[in-house]
Amino acid sequence: MKKSHTMLRAVSVGLVGALSLGTGQAAPKTAGKAAPMAGMQCHSRYGGPCYPGAPALAVTSALVAAGGGAGHYSTAKALTSMVGPKLVQAEVAKLTGQYGKDKVGSWLKVGDFAVDDALTIATKAGVKLPAPAPTLKGKALASALVQAGVGKDKAFYIELLLDKAVSHKVHDQVMDDIDKKYGGTTDAQYHRISNQAFVDLAHALGAKNVKLSSFH
Repeated sequence: MKKSHTMLRAVSVGLVGALSLGTGQAAPKTAGKAAPMAGMQCHSRYGGPCYPGAPALAVTSALVAAGGGAGHYSTAKALTSMVGPKLVQAEVAKLTGQYGKDKVGSWLKVGDFAVDDALTIATKAGVKLPAPAPTLKGKALASALVQAGVGKDKAFYIELLLDKAVSHKVHDQVMDDIDKKYGGTTDAQYHRISNQAFVDLAHALGAKNVKLSSFH
């Protein structure tokens, strides 16, 4: 347990460095209207804080690699790569009991689409992902993702994580695309189940202080 907390703190420091462009990556170009700059107000669609700054592309690249790479990304594969099949199977069973088989299946499908869509949008805008951060694999990557989505109130928000992974502007566009393809109810359900799943993941990694947001 103590080891898990130590790892989470260490990865958190690394993630903060990436978010401040310590990786040496330039802020991504965006098509059309400029993304909000850090310090300006932005709003999360499903509640909680948002992040208007530059994304941590090295972390995003590590997640994409864990899920099978661009064009082949799988949420299930990414989770299995990070924490192993036993924990993933147990979590899917837990979520199925909580939300139902169809909604959990939809959550995984929408998760795959969200990443692929974000990469498509970024590519069209001229963004190139860097090589995956070499230290972000397995549980270290899982811990980094959890920490990225934790707000000042210690609650996890998937929207905060996605803002930091792909930028608030791209995240908003992905949500619009999910609405068009699957419907707003399915989009909301994706965010709801993601909040629960990442809190469960945080607790499994030993970060028991991470709370569940009201949207779950």
